[in-house]
Amino acid sequence: MFIAPFIHGIDPMYKKKLYFFSISFAGALIVTLIATAISANFTRQNLEQSTTAQSLLGEHLMLSSVSYRLFKQLTDELIFGQNANQAEVRNKENQIAASLSKIRELELQQRSALGEQVTQGSVEDTEDLADLLDSIIGEFRAVVASEDTSPLSTQSRVQRLLEVTIDNQFREAIDAAVRRQSTVVATINAQIDTLNTAIVWFTSAFGLISIPLVILACTWLLNQLYKPLDAIRYGAEAIAIGRYTHRLPETLDKEFQQIVLAFNSMANQLSEHESKAEQSRRQLEYAVEQRTRELTDANQRLTTIDTKRRQFLADLSHELRTPLTVIRGEAQVTLRHPTAGNEAYRETLDTILAQAVSLSRLVEDLLLLARAEISHVTLDLEVCELTRWLTQQTAHWSRVAPTHHFDLFLPHDNAPLMAKVDSQRLAQVLAILIDNAIKYSPTGSEISLAASVSPGKVSISVTDQGSGIAPADTGPIFERFVRINRRGDGAGLGLAIARTIIEAHGGEISVESVLNKGSSFTLTLPLGAAL
Repeated sequence: MFIAPFIHGIDPMYKKKLYFFSISFAGALIVTLIATAISANFTRQNLEQSTTAQSLLGEHLMLSSVSYRLFKQLTDELIFGQNANQAEVRNKENQIAASLSKIRELELQQRSALGEQVTQGSVEDTEDLADLLDSIIGEFRAVVASEDTSPLSTQSRVQRLLEVTIDNQFREAIDAAVRRQSTVVATINAQIDTLNTAIVWFTSAFGLISIPLVILACTWLLNQLYKPLDAIRYGAEAIAIGRYTHRLPETLDKEFQQIVLAFNSMANQLSEHESKAEQSRRQLEYAVEQRTRELTDANQRLTTIDTKRRQFLADLSHELRTPLTVIRGEAQVTLRHPTAGNEAYRETLDTILAQAVSLSRLVEDLLLLARAEISHVTLDLEVCELTRWLTQQTAHWSRVAPTHHFDLFLPHDNAPLMAKVDSQRLAQVLAILIDNAIKYSPTGSEISLAASVSPGKVSISVTDQGSGIAPADTGPIFERFVRINRRGDGAGLGLAIARTIIEAHGGEISVESVLNKGSSFTLTLPLGAAL
């Protein structure tokens, strides 16, 4: 789901580019280090040789200085006698011997390092110089040993020693050695200068070549990395702020294809999760809203039921109180007249019986409604031919209520309407509807009964020409103890009982009414109740 580390997401081809870039820079660095090491080694060697040449030059100068002091002391021996300055003479001889030994050692090192061509004659001339010094010292010894008492200025041997051997030969030998070492120093300095010049040119050339290459390589690498990395950074920022629809372009270098695929896959999954979370949130909100609505409706229904319960208890109390009051009043009046005759007692008992019958009918109606609420209404179903049954009911009501005109309308084909119903309960429903039509319609008006058949349904309607029902009252008219006209008698249970019986048959009851024009109640039985 998440993007792998950067190096694992890079294509092997891009790894090769990075490796080539790194190896190139490492190679350039190695070349630079090797060149630096070589130049440092040459410089060290040249400095060592320059030091050797400088030391040789100093030793020759010191040899010259010590030799001349020795010559002076030997000359003093010629003047002042053989025993003069013997200690200093021996000291100078020892210094000369040490200096010659040092010169021989340094010249051998120099020849080994620089070669015989550069140091030509240095070792040989040193031996000649040592021989020349020995001969000069020996000549001084010989002159002293000759015990010639003539003035020194007259002694040709002494003059030749001082003027020819020392002033000419020895001076020239020392000067030649100094010049030779000066030449070697100059040669070494020239080599150092040449090496430094070569290093400068090499460094300059390498810089002129490598710096543009480095710049080009860095520019190339930045161009290769900047755009993809910038796109990845922008994509990561977009995902971080919740824009899960953002996708990395698939046009990036192929080296970044794995990262692009992994990133887009992650964005797809995050988008799907966000969509599912949003959908779940909406579903939860809808469920909560629906549940809240259901609870509100349930609470409203409970409130309505409680109100109806209170009204039901009040109406029931009223309905029960009236006949009970009559029964109690009749009994009390009769009992107050102990001399009342049989006729009075009979009238009282007839009144009490009538009220008891009314109470019994009310209790039966309430019991029917209570059973309907727990679905315990029992029906005695039997096959009934509705056409003949309606004809009988119309004739019956024409005799019972001669104040109104009753008409019956049947289907035109006069086909028998066979149905499986509880005819007594159905007659009770029809009685409730016709009784209401008689009660709320003027004397002499027409009350019509009609039967019709539609696909899967059998309908029976009762229509009057009475005062009608207001549209606002047609909804609750089938509820218990609802009486549109409070001036009429009755408990307001008739239409509720009618609906209960029809619904027990699996049908429904409806009303259509227009004020001051009349009402039409329709009973509809489903196909399952009809044969």
